Amino acid sequence: MTDTTPITLHQITVSEMNNNCYLLAADGKGLLIDAADDADALVAMAEKAGVEIEMVLTTHRHWDHTRATEEVLRCTGAKHLASFLDSPAVPQPVDVELDQGEIIEFAGHELPVFILRGHTPGGACVAVEIDGETNLFVGDSLFPGGVGKTESEADFLRLFNDVKERVFDQYPDEAIVRPGHGKPTTLGAERPFLEEWHKRRW
Repeated sequence: MTDTTPITLHQITVSEMNNNCYLLAADGKGLLIDAADDADALVAMAEKAGVEIEMVLTTHRHWDHTRATEEVLRCTGAKHLASFLDSPAVPQPVDVELDQGEIIEFAGHELPVFILRGHTPGGACVAVEIDGETNLFVGDSLFPGGVGKTESEADFLRLFNDVKERVFDQYPDEAIVRPGHGKPTTLGAERPFLEEWHKRRW
């Protein structure tokens, strides 16, 4: 097996919603996580990183995470990935529908996919090793201080349980959480508050 080029991370924040758009770069290839807005800025980020966007992962179906997707797909020819649960409502056609436990193959790397249900029917999230650290790209399902917004008791419990079982129970405290808005955190910083989140229901 040949050595793979390490993944580097690039990021910009776009729109009045302060959406985080993340670019994974390796071996001249780019995987963009959420083409939220400002397609020109996203393509420029890839050019500056020296890669071509070959894949766009839409974490979930909400409008503020998809506004530049159509234009980015059109000008790059990239493949579009999303959760099979959210893809029927994602505005742009989805080429690859992802399920819990699947793998995204990117530039010789295998990126585990985990689905978090509750903020939407099912957000697609991915774990990536960068500079020896686990980075968890979680969309709007997990933030510093709590899980993402939910509309009902059932949705909250579904999201809380998925976040606990598929994130906190699977990854170490050092893992970096990179949300769809705002600053990153770590699982270790948030873990002590899980019981509090469960009690308060958000």
